[in-house]
Amino acid sequence: MDFSEKILTLRKGNDWTQEELAEKLGVSRQSVSKWESGQAVPEMQKIVALSSVFNVTTDYLLKPDGIDELSVKTDILEKQQQKILLREKQRNNTIRCAMYAVSVYLLFFAVYFIGHYMAFDFGFGNPSIIFAEFLIATAIVIFICVRNFNKNN
Repeated sequence: MDFSEKILTLRKGNDWTQEELAEKLGVSRQSVSKWESGQAVPEMQKIVALSSVFNVTTDYLLKPDGIDELSVKTDILEKQQQKILLREKQRNNTIRCAMYAVSVYLLFFAVYFIGHYMAFDFGFGNPSIIFAEFLIATAIVIFICVRNFNKNN
């Protein structure tokens, strides 16, 4: 793998656009494009900056070596796997929180309807009581979701 391929692989491995990489290095997007296509080679300062941004050695960027290449690709794959696992965890937390919310609100409506039909004389038809019950149900949902989020993180 030559220099241009390494830059391209590292940039894509970090899910960066050419514009994002250019911004990190203080160069134009066209410069990054030329480096990746092999039309130009960056100055030594930019090579050092590239090694710092990608967290690799300048030797890796400049020398063809299969062992370094394999370790960098392994690191990239591990980062991508961590991102996928984090997204999956966040999705599961969101689904769990939504299920708690549905359960609490169903319970709220059940209590409301039972109270409305069984004990209308006790004020269950009063809009302020309905609103208060709804706020209590919302507080319970928030408490459960925050507790669940804290427990999982």
